[in-house]
Amino acid sequence: MTRFTIASFNVKNLIGPDKEYYQFQSYTPEEYAWKKAWLADQVVTLDADVIGFQEIFEEDALRDVVTEADRRGSAANDANLPGDDKAYRKKAIFRKLAYDGYDDASIAFAPNVNDGEPGQRRPGLAILSRHGFAEPPEVIQVLDPPLTIPFQPLGGGAESGSFTVSRLSRPILKARVRAGKHSVTVFNCHLKSKLGEYRKPPGAPYPSEADLTRYDPVGRAQGALRAALRRMAEAWVLRREIVAELRAGRSVIALGDFNDGEHAVSSEIISGEVPFKNYAWMLRHDAKGYNDRYSKEEHEQITRDIEQVRLHSAEHLFVKKSARDMVYTSAFGGVYESIDQIYLSRHFTPDAPDPRGEMEYFSVLNDHLTDGAHPEAPYNKLASDHGQIMAHLNLFD
Repeated sequence: MTRFTIASFNVKNLIGPDKEYYQFQSYTPEEYAWKKAWLADQVVTLDADVIGFQEIFEEDALRDVVTEADRRGSAANDANLPGDDKAYRKKAIFRKLAYDGYDDASIAFAPNVNDGEPGQRRPGLAILSRHGFAEPPEVIQVLDPPLTIPFQPLGGGAESGSFTVSRLSRPILKARVRAGKHSVTVFNCHLKSKLGEYRKPPGAPYPSEADLTRYDPVGRAQGALRAALRRMAEAWVLRREIVAELRAGRSVIALGDFNDGEHAVSSEIISGEVPFKNYAWMLRHDAKGYNDRYSKEEHEQITRDIEQVRLHSAEHLFVKKSARDMVYTSAFGGVYESIDQIYLSRHFTPDAPDPRGEMEYFSVLNDHLTDGAHPEAPYNKLASDHGQIMAHLNLFD
């Protein structure tokens, strides 16, 4: 078997020094150096074959972090690994301690088409791969044609309106990566956050809902509605791409900042439906009577069709496999939850009909999110406000 690790890392606003990314927000050279060092330490700890990064404003800043990680990792190897003259150098513990580095790795960077002037910047995504890319990565953000979602007419047949999206808030980065004897399609995404989306009237300096001294609960609720609609639409666009890969017979790993938990509707759109336990109990879609239900053979077919295009949460697979009952990647307002996800196609699950590997372990680096137990806590603006997650896979040769 071949060991393969893949991680997701929201770095929180990575950009070079003295560059205003959001209004009145930038890093001094000293702050940038601290942030680069902190991120590099996390990359060394992960030491993953593939890392999907979110909130990357500049590719050069990410390359700085990777270079710093390699410098620190090389120093750690010199300090911790015995030389060739030591009889015990092949012990398993030293394989665990060794940092492999990214000297020959490839980086795919997806800038955000919504990026603006200083103070109005918008972050993109990146994938770092030790195995390179089997073909040029693809960026998905501008939708041509636009996605229009019509609502079902209600009573009386009157039209109920529609929702149209012409571009995503942030890109989806699609890359095929060599994993053992197979290639796997990796999707890296950062869906729209739960922060309200408010419209600025023409000529106004800011949206009225942004003025908290004139608090507008109804307007702010509509802003949350816009954010949720956009996040759901982005999840569907990702789902469409995932299904196309699965139907082409490819294994898939989807990861990133979903800005929602595993059981949120947007996450369930991405992962797909969970099959019903017994469709032979369910009334048929074209029922002609009270007892017109699906047959046993149709139940088996429906279940098979659904399972073929499902994704499975690596976190959930790990929780089922281990004695651990909680994983979190975000802590805000006293709420601990996982909004960063790694989803695996059925090819990596224990009961897969055509297995290509299995998940051995799931790691999360989240000590920096705690409420004081870690030197970086409470919240430090230079560290990431997300935990980093990694799936450890054994690939079948």
